[in-house]
Amino acid sequence: MVNQDKIREGVKLLLEGIGEDTKREGLLETPDRIARMYTEIFSGMDGDASVPLSRVFTSDNSEMVLEKDIVFYSVCEHHMMPFFGKAHVAYIPDGKVVGLSKLARTVEIYAKRLQIQERMTGQIADAVMEYLAPKGVMVVLEAEHMCMTMRGVKKPGSKTVSIATRGAFEGNAELQNRFFQMLHLNSDGVEPSGNSGTDCGEE
Repeated sequence: MVNQDKIREGVKLLLEGIGEDTKREGLLETPDRIARMYTEIFSGMDGDASVPLSRVFTSDNSEMVLEKDIVFYSVCEHHMMPFFGKAHVAYIPDGKVVGLSKLARTVEIYAKRLQIQERMTGQIADAVMEYLAPKGVMVVLEAEHMCMTMRGVKKPGSKTVSIATRGAFEGNAELQNRFFQMLHLNSDGVEPSGNSGTDCGEE
């Protein structure tokens, strides 16, 4: 549960710490604005992926289902700066499918909390495996990290790609290649300008 009072107190201390006057006109309501904003952008702290993924329907389909280009915004836990991009989630049904919007909702639950991209990728894959029980799951996240573009190495436009495979997708090059073909990516899952692995230049 987000504690808005503590956030307000913390923001005031932060403003004082950078040498600002917390009583000047432009900053008078800033602690309250940030408290409300944090309640929204960290709403996933109380989210439960079992809720959206429980909305299932019986289906004889056993072919790959892919929902791609799910836009997400998250916050890196190392510097508390945003990272944002697109998630691509595929699964192979085993007697049931989930509502189309529920995969996007699952991504949102894990994005709206302090995160690192690698963990978020795995959490999405694990949740789909646990609550939907498909034959396999594959998740790819492509994101730009402000802790790399605004500070540190300052490389705007660089993207980080992370991958998680579960069940039938693990070690199955044919299924993985089919996934990437559906995304129009290279067979290794990385766009020509992409980077693999996340490093926010810990300093």
